[in-house]
Amino acid sequence: MGRSRVQVNKAHKTRFSSKSSRNLHRTSLQDSGRIGKSDSNSVKGAKAARVQRGKMLREQKRAAVLKEKRASGGLHSAPRVIVLFPLSASVELNSLGEDVLKLLSSDSYGNGSSTVASSEYKLRATVLKAPHGDLLTCMEMAKVADLMAFVASASAPWEENSSNFIDSFGSQCLSVFRSIGLPSTTVLIRDLPSDVKKKNEMKKMCASQLASEFPEDCKFYPADTRDELHKFMWLFKAQRLTVPHWRSQRPYIVAQKAGMLVDDESSGKCTLLLAGYLRARKLSVNQLVHVSGVGDFQFSKIEVLKDPCPLNERKNQNSMELDASHDEEVLKSLVPDPMKQEPLVVENIPDPLAGEQTWPTEEEMAEADKIQKHGKLKKKTLPRGTSEYQAAWIVDDSDEEDSDNGDSDDNGMVLDRGEESNQERRYDQEFEDDEKSLNLRDFESETQNESEMMDDEDLTEEQIKDEIKKIKEAYAEDEEFPDEVETPIDVPARRRFAKYRGLKSFRTSSWDPNESLPQDYARIFAFDNVARTQKLVLKQALKMEEENRDDCVPTGSYVRLHIKEVPLGAASKLSSLVNTTKPIIGFGLLQHESKMSVLHFSVKKYDGYEAPIKTKEELMFHVGFRQFIARPVFSTDNFSSDKHKMERFLHPGRFSLASIYGPISFPPLPLVVLKISEGSDAPAVAALGSLKSVDTNKIILKKIILTGYPQRVSKMKASVRYMFHNPEDVKWFKPVEVWSKCGRRGRVKEPVGTHGAMKCIFNGVVQQHDIVCMNLYKRAYPKWPERLYPQLL
Repeated sequence: MGRSRVQVNKAHKTRFSSKSSRNLHRTSLQDSGRIGKSDSNSVKGAKAARVQRGKMLREQKRAAVLKEKRASGGLHSAPRVIVLFPLSASVELNSLGEDVLKLLSSDSYGNGSSTVASSEYKLRATVLKAPHGDLLTCMEMAKVADLMAFVASASAPWEENSSNFIDSFGSQCLSVFRSIGLPSTTVLIRDLPSDVKKKNEMKKMCASQLASEFPEDCKFYPADTRDELHKFMWLFKAQRLTVPHWRSQRPYIVAQKAGMLVDDESSGKCTLLLAGYLRARKLSVNQLVHVSGVGDFQFSKIEVLKDPCPLNERKNQNSMELDASHDEEVLKSLVPDPMKQEPLVVENIPDPLAGEQTWPTEEEMAEADKIQKHGKLKKKTLPRGTSEYQAAWIVDDSDEEDSDNGDSDDNGMVLDRGEESNQERRYDQEFEDDEKSLNLRDFESETQNESEMMDDEDLTEEQIKDEIKKIKEAYAEDEEFPDEVETPIDVPARRRFAKYRGLKSFRTSSWDPNESLPQDYARIFAFDNVARTQKLVLKQALKMEEENRDDCVPTGSYVRLHIKEVPLGAASKLSSLVNTTKPIIGFGLLQHESKMSVLHFSVKKYDGYEAPIKTKEELMFHVGFRQFIARPVFSTDNFSSDKHKMERFLHPGRFSLASIYGPISFPPLPLVVLKISEGSDAPAVAALGSLKSVDTNKIILKKIILTGYPQRVSKMKASVRYMFHNPEDVKWFKPVEVWSKCGRRGRVKEPVGTHGAMKCIFNGVVQQHDIVCMNLYKRAYPKWPERLYPQLL
């Protein structure tokens, strides 16, 4: 009998392996040649590192939030700015402002100051009242507000199909505030009924109607009695305030006092003095400063003054005494270092000799004589109209031989290097004479002539109405027949459209961005890499914020800025504005932000503005804290192409690209475009948007369409007329592709007759009622503004 076998069953499959199975294939630790993982605490160490890193990040976020809270509400922080904005004209702000100031500080109230310190709430605040109907003042207040308190009145008369809590001006300002960036917001409801039930119903009605206009975290508070304001103040004190991101990148002050020191009146310059609390970031005395509406300047000195409104002030002291400058105690004075101070450079100084040709050397002249003797450049095939000087720069390839006959094709001519024909001299002379005569007329009527209107003083009321009517007619024509122009009869098309060219494809065809640049491009600055420059500039600003430098003023200090070389007229205007409600803002500039360049904005026409906005029209741009005059060029915002098609008008309902000459600013920044209408001093909101990029190489092409009509049609061939009026123009534009409005594409074969008719061949059957078109392009540029800042008018 054979030996009995031991029964071996199949191992049971489990989800988790046992200890014995785990150690089954385990190698010895003494085995130096092992391949498996070590039994060290690497896994445990990695997990511990992850836990420690998460704990560190939580502590850093907690510390950052605590630092931000202390900076916004601590003893050494600047007073919080509360802006009371009425949603309708029926709201009474004066009584509410008085109640808030009395609640915060009864001792310091009564000296005419809007900044008070409350020992009860341990809070300092500046209360500003926005005037209803003054758009510019409301915008400037919204830019510096830490809390926007929108005030609604419950006693307004009810109107059907409209909200009784907000009027048209309030709705317009809300759209502007949302574009600028809303800080922390709240809604105060006044004039509620005394009955508790009716009071709650009215509050719910107000909240339901206004909830869609404000952020989700916006709270609604009644604000009729002192107890209700007391409750609101305690919640406001504990609230974590949020401000737009662009405000936290630059130091700024809201001037509570302004003055000027005049050394020499004949120079027209003076030193502007602005006193206020420094906010957001540290300010260096070597930085440049921008005064809103006036321009960019340098510091002559910065003085750190004693806080006029300390939080722990005694009862026998006044809170804000800014009228007597001799009583202000100077704690520290900073003077700029000439070696470290950033220079004030606005425009580049062009060199008129930069594009001139240098005098040739003796070797180059000898080589040119040698080539001329050998006759290598005797004849060339050149475009029609090329002069001898231009022909000298065109060198044929070495493997190409001269043509045996002197016949030329439709697009070229045979030019003898040795002598210039009389026909060419006569053609050039006629061209120069035509240029002189054409200077008296303006053939760019659709872009330049209409934008450069006569002065308002020389126009009568009837002439102004006629100009407005012409603009509206041009706008309607552009909507119906976009880009279509008529070829003039008395001027050759090759001269009228000499700056235009054809493109095989608008998206893929190349266009040199440095070709035939205007003279204004010599005055601007350009970056090789804008994103890298912006990253380095912001990194330097953050480094200055973290370091403890002697030339910097800490945030929250009460400072007096000495700004030198300010125009005398602008300084006197600012000094008179301090006594009004409009705030004066001065903020520190980042590196390069004083220089001029080409800025591109993504803009959308405001829904409430119905008048047409023409390209190159003078508009007022509010970019962050800045406000300046610009004349933009509008274009389509293409994502799939490096070229953008110019638009003659800013069309509603879609975003467009607005390109201007303006001071450099680093995105993101909000944009509000204002338009001063004829016969009205108050500007109107024309468009809203944001800063997109700073790029001098962005190509904006103006497109025109020449149209013709088929005279005779034979399947895919057609004789087209009225596009040109002489055969020379047909030969000049022969390489450009043509297309029809019924979807056919083709080319020009040859001219027919002497009146500009031409024979065209298409890729399909042409209809008799079809319209033949030809696309031509030229590069468009923005226009340099005659004046840059509105306060310098």
